[in-house]
Amino acid sequence: MLLQIQDGTLTAGGHPVLSHFHFEIKGNEKIALVGRNGSGKTTLLRLLASELSLERDDKSSGSGLYTSRALSIGLLHQSPFSDLSVTVEEEILKSCPCKDLFDQERFAWEQEYDRIFTAFGLKKEDKKKPLSHFSGGEQTKIALICLLLKKPDILLLDEPTNHLDLSGMKWLESYLKAYPYAVVIVSHDRFFLDEVVDTVYDLSNGRLTRYSGNYTAFRMQKQKNLQLQQKAYQRQLEERQRLQDLIERFKHKPKKAAFARSRKKILERMQKLEKPVEDDIHLFTAEIPPLVRSSKWVLEAKDLQIGYVDDSPLAELSLRIRRGQKIGIIGANGTGKSTFLKTAAGLIAPQKGKLTLGLSVQIGYFDQQVAALSSDKTIIEHFHELFPALTEKEVRTILGSYLFPGKDAGKKIKNLSGGEKARLVLAELLQSRPNLLLLDEPTNHMDIPARETLESAFTSYQGTLLFVSHDRYFIKKVAESLLIFDDHTVLYYPFGYTHYLEHCQKSNDAMHPSARIKAEEQALISGLRNVPKAERHSLKDIPTERAYEEWQLSLAMRPLEQLQKELERFMAGRDLLREWEDEVYCQAIAAQEAALQQHYTDACLLWYDKWLEFSIH
Repeated sequence: MLLQIQDGTLTAGGHPVLSHFHFEIKGNEKIALVGRNGSGKTTLLRLLASELSLERDDKSSGSGLYTSRALSIGLLHQSPFSDLSVTVEEEILKSCPCKDLFDQERFAWEQEYDRIFTAFGLKKEDKKKPLSHFSGGEQTKIALICLLLKKPDILLLDEPTNHLDLSGMKWLESYLKAYPYAVVIVSHDRFFLDEVVDTVYDLSNGRLTRYSGNYTAFRMQKQKNLQLQQKAYQRQLEERQRLQDLIERFKHKPKKAAFARSRKKILERMQKLEKPVEDDIHLFTAEIPPLVRSSKWVLEAKDLQIGYVDDSPLAELSLRIRRGQKIGIIGANGTGKSTFLKTAAGLIAPQKGKLTLGLSVQIGYFDQQVAALSSDKTIIEHFHELFPALTEKEVRTILGSYLFPGKDAGKKIKNLSGGEKARLVLAELLQSRPNLLLLDEPTNHMDIPARETLESAFTSYQGTLLFVSHDRYFIKKVAESLLIFDDHTVLYYPFGYTHYLEHCQKSNDAMHPSARIKAEEQALISGLRNVPKAERHSLKDIPTERAYEEWQLSLAMRPLEQLQKELERFMAGRDLLREWEDEVYCQAIAAQEAALQQHYTDACLLWYDKWLEFSIH
């Protein structure tokens, strides 16, 4: 055991944060602290860094925090430097364990210093600049570099991916997975946590609960535990009511009085279960259909050039978007992702080319400016005014499902945080149920429960969805296909984000993902070869709508073809077997044949259902 806290109590500003909690770090564990904003995650990090102490009473001895040996602990602060006049190199060299310029250890340390420095997007010439020349985000990067070079026994990181681009985040993920010592992380980046951590501590309702596995495993286990607790609580309620009914029924009957007293003792001895606290996250289980069904093709673009007036085009693309698709838009900043959404929403005119919407298409558009609400009205007043046909009870139920329960619905809009305002606007959009949603960074400034609630809502939404997001976990959960903006071109990728990452990781060279499609998937592209060149989608050599359908049908065809081969082999040897075996064996052969025939029929029906789905579209 590297570090342990037993029966600890932690307060901040005189208010209890955690009471009678247990916490431990074993070996080189990679631990995540998760919970709602204000639950005490950063406070716990400060405790581990010895900036705070546990509450102790007269009966307590020692600090309450125990370590197996003397440990070096490093915490990433949000305001890390007191003297901004020193250069970056002078600050970082303070971490160097060897002062001899010609020592082999010094040489290896400087090599790692250069590697980490450039991995975070900084240039080597930046080393000579004073810290005052860098923005707050860049200073945080430099502080993280200093901390990584010190290699403490326990590395404490508070939102380490803030201010990092995608390549920086990927590098940090790889670095921390291979880090030889323990790491404790607070982060809202769930994809990052999934990649790095193997243990999760959940801070909720003043309690600290340990889970094994990464973030996704934690969410699944927590949801399962909550369901079991709710069932046990409900069963006990029913049992207590049953015993109480028996007591009331028989307590005044002389012949049954002893029986009633025994039931009363059972009831008194029964340890009463606490009512489970509802999960912070609301999961939508029912579908959210649009009010109006759109045409098959929702949006079509032909030689569309997007950009602003008097500026050069940011990108050119041609594509068709089918009803019901959920497409995530990814790419570097400045490549035209948000501009494309604004063009599709009619807020910006195309520079060149054509963009048309299908019949009966109703657009719901969201960006951070749309979410900049300011009003003296309460949340419930504002929402009820937008949907007057709803009763107050219905309004409260809907707001509760978007994490505005009870008294929270009475908050004034002007007092809401940026994330709360965004959540309210998205609740309005989903309640109005357009058939095409265009969303630009919908989960910015939101905590994890809010993000997962919206993920659940967008997954249940049955309309067409195009969204821009830097939240990789959100993209993985919601997007069924991708638009990748890259260097004035757009790549359509008809598979999900996990599939895309697998292709990117299978090759170490710099080839574009479109050049790394597996051999068995090349059949997807062949369907485009017979299309006249002028009619092809100009989105690079990658499967598009037809290829996507072919891929889905090919997946359904694989088990069908395998079963067909098995059935043919069986039928070929069946007659010969029947000549040499007895009647009982023949009956067994007949049963086996019937089972194979049934499996083959089921596979045919599955393929037909998939084919019918695309035919209807």
